[in-house]
Amino acid sequence: MISQQTIQQILARIDIVEIVGDFVKLKKRGANYLGLCPFHNEKSPSFTVTPSKEIYKCFGCGVSGNAIKFIMEHEKYSYVEALRWLAQKYDVTVEETEVSAEVKQQQQLADSLYIINNFAREYFADTLLNTEEGQNVGLSYFEERGFTQETIRKFQLGYSMNVWDAFTKAALAKGYNLDYLQKTGLVTVRNEQPGDNYRGRVIFPIHNQSGKVLGFGARILVKNDRAPKYINSPENEIYVKNRVLYGTYFARHAIDKLNECLLVEGYTDVISLHQAGIENVVASSGTSLTQHQLRLIKKYTNNLTILFDGDNAGVKAALRGLDMAIEEGLNVKLVLIPDKEDPDSYVQKIGAAAFREFIAANKQDFILFKLQITLQDAGNDTTRKSQLVNEIAETISKIDKTEDFTRQQDYIRQCSQVLKIDEQGLINLVNKFIRERFQKNEKQQARDHANSPAPDDDLSPEAIAAMEAMEGGDSGTVNFFNPDEKQEKELVKILLRFGDRPFSEEDKNTVADYIFHLPYDFESLTDSEIVKRILREYKKMYDDDNLPDKRWFLYHSDPEVAAVVVHLMEDKEAELSSNWKDRYEIDTIFGDNAYLQDTISTTNYLILRKIRKMMTENQQEMERSAVYEEQVRCIEMHKHLKQLETELTQGLGTVIFR
Repeated sequence: MISQQTIQQILARIDIVEIVGDFVKLKKRGANYLGLCPFHNEKSPSFTVTPSKEIYKCFGCGVSGNAIKFIMEHEKYSYVEALRWLAQKYDVTVEETEVSAEVKQQQQLADSLYIINNFAREYFADTLLNTEEGQNVGLSYFEERGFTQETIRKFQLGYSMNVWDAFTKAALAKGYNLDYLQKTGLVTVRNEQPGDNYRGRVIFPIHNQSGKVLGFGARILVKNDRAPKYINSPENEIYVKNRVLYGTYFARHAIDKLNECLLVEGYTDVISLHQAGIENVVASSGTSLTQHQLRLIKKYTNNLTILFDGDNAGVKAALRGLDMAIEEGLNVKLVLIPDKEDPDSYVQKIGAAAFREFIAANKQDFILFKLQITLQDAGNDTTRKSQLVNEIAETISKIDKTEDFTRQQDYIRQCSQVLKIDEQGLINLVNKFIRERFQKNEKQQARDHANSPAPDDDLSPEAIAAMEAMEGGDSGTVNFFNPDEKQEKELVKILLRFGDRPFSEEDKNTVADYIFHLPYDFESLTDSEIVKRILREYKKMYDDDNLPDKRWFLYHSDPEVAAVVVHLMEDKEAELSSNWKDRYEIDTIFGDNAYLQDTISTTNYLILRKIRKMMTENQQEMERSAVYEEQVRCIEMHKHLKQLETELTQGLGTVIFR
């Protein structure tokens, strides 16, 4: 885990205008900055950055957050990944908290593999562009495929010399470990002689979402029946094939913006479509889609369109595996490229505009396409048709989210018509599969719970919550407070904005001193669990003489806390306009200057609410009691509480109670 000292250094250097400005063209408007929202398509700018509050908000789509959340949402990073991105930007050395020797060794190994891969990427790119063999063989091949110099550099394509150990010698001369070089797949050892594994091949670097090179794909250029056409990096500590989609790093923003991911099979398909301006495309690199890859797509969009070669014999086999996409809640469409073409050749043949039109006009629904293909294969075979009905029912059963009910029912209606079977019968069959899966999941959860290990002591509750939220986070607007919590959130806002301000001119006490020296525990006076958590953490830091400011909570590791604080920072409900005095001749206290009055009113309100609750409980106790002494005690308690209520009400002045 990243140390708290490192996090504090990062937070101290954050400039939200600078960070957002790396991705959005901003123009200054008064105290704020305005630009086109990167999270939805708009022609008129409604995306506002407020430096004084260190937040952003789009008044078009409603997204809001702080600088860390912006990086997380825009780059699809986890909280820790966003911190590392900011650390690199601001040249902050990341210190890790104490971890086990095993974990530290794994981290060091992963770092070493990344370093070696980056060296290899630079080496192969230089060989391609700056050596005679690279230009004559590798560069000629890419140019024949129609790739421009700009595209070649963008995808960092390269070439490995057709020499036994050219790369190996260069890597060893740099001091790289031979075992690690073998682990990356770049070097192989035969007869105790290390040599290049990709010699005589063009190189396609495979990047992760942040642009680091995980591994390589290497294509042979001369016909050789004894050698495979492609060699890919072996799986290791940083490269796990079923978790990677080629081109994600280059496609992620286009997918997010267009709300659609195009999926193709090969590296050159991706590169050709990108070069044509169709950038929302990634490749499965010839493997069947996995759950991890589908979840990677879902980080950016719910809409998946798969482009199949027209003569691809594996289409039917691929269809069987796409039920997982339905389970993940993806809307899956299929497009068949004409015979003897693939996306690479077809886009170069007809051009980008015509290719887009072709995709739009030829999208077919996955379930209905699967039904038509398998129905044709079944012919008049009754047994095969019966099996088909079960397959389709099982596929439809995986559309089981509440919001997709209408979609599921529409599929049932259409499929029953095509299959010429009773609609109610298909409904019953679909429900049967839903029940079976539900029962299976319940049993699995029970087994997992029984076998689950104890929580990791190295992880704080905040870190665990952050990781859980990152897995299934929601970037939409959340309503954290109900009307009864108005004063509770006001207390948090006062502490965050004015906790270190002087409470009076007579002494050196701060607003936080005033609040925490009142004879009441404000955590116990609140009903909101999130407010309780913030107050508890604030009080602990206050007791440790480490008074936090709003930044600590604004950039909190717990995304829920950070989101609540963003919500508070953008709340303008309590702020009065500074021109009221001139327009209405009313001498007002507004904005930051009202904090003393707000502090007294808010704390008195919360205490009063507690007193009134106690009065109600005391009254109920008196009504239940039949013992004279207990009734007298309740009457005395009522008088005492009533006196406190009167004093507080007078102190609140014109505050209106609900």
